Amino acid sequence: MNIIQFNKFYKHFGFFSFLLIVISVFFLLFKGLNFGVDFKGGTLIEIRLESSDHSVSKVRDVFSKSNLSNLTVKNFGNDKDYVIKFQKQNLKNPEFINNLKKEISESFPDINFRRVENVGPKVSSELLKSGIIAISLSLAAMLLYIWIRFEWQFSLGAILALFHDVIITLGIFSFLSLEINLSIIAAVLTIVGYSMNDTVVIFDRVRDNLRKHIDIHINDLTNQSINETLSRTILTSFTTLLALLSIFFLGGEILRGFSLAMILGVIIGTYSSIYIANPVLVKLNVNHYTVVKKEEDKN
Repeated sequence: MNIIQFNKFYKHFGFFSFLLIVISVFFLLFKGLNFGVDFKGGTLIEIRLESSDHSVSKVRDVFSKSNLSNLTVKNFGNDKDYVIKFQKQNLKNPEFINNLKKEISESFPDINFRRVENVGPKVSSELLKSGIIAISLSLAAMLLYIWIRFEWQFSLGAILALFHDVIITLGIFSFLSLEINLSIIAAVLTIVGYSMNDTVVIFDRVRDNLRKHIDIHINDLTNQSINETLSRTILTSFTTLLALLSIFFLGGEILRGFSLAMILGVIIGTYSSIYIANPVLVKLNVNHYTVVKKEEDKN
């Protein structure tokens, strides 16, 4: 049976990944992330205009008259629904929202205020801190899980793949100035789980083959293991992407950031399982005796 020689491209894709990480870190350090209302503090208003004769630019012009800072207006769902976000503004004034509603209603008599949310600076800083802690703890838990289940070389490969996925995904969001909110944090955590699942499947096959084959070098053995699990990887990634692409194109503006993060995570996670996690095993020269010794120590 002809197999794909993935191991021929380890160095090329390793350099490509290194370049992507450097670029991502550059944008994260010098451009930063575009944090949304959840993390910066501010107000989110969801409205519906019963008439479809309006546009995003017209809605933005009307809200701009109220001197709102960092104002963003987006259409979502259909041409009658809009989400308006602006940074913290007179949140201590309980009449601010009521006065704003009156001002906007004068220009849009058919307006329906469906949702109004305020996030203060203290709450937003706590949410950001909690999000960072959640991602860090998930990475640490994955590291511990792989270390216990496999050998330390496998654990190192898996955690490098996870850092690779998270950094590049956030780098793309920084480069495109896409908004980071709580749903994106949820997407990043999901990416961590998805990438780890794909890596563990390949690692399981690598370990099984290490038990069976004493004389096969790890470079060829990882290549064989990837090919043996390739159909499962392709089918899982393809079906997941079908669902995510449907959400991205049909789910509206609210779900677009979340679905994009997930799409990037699935693609990058599948790639890193092959070209980041497995090359670590090759570089550390994992062999049959490494696995057997660990099993003997357990017994």
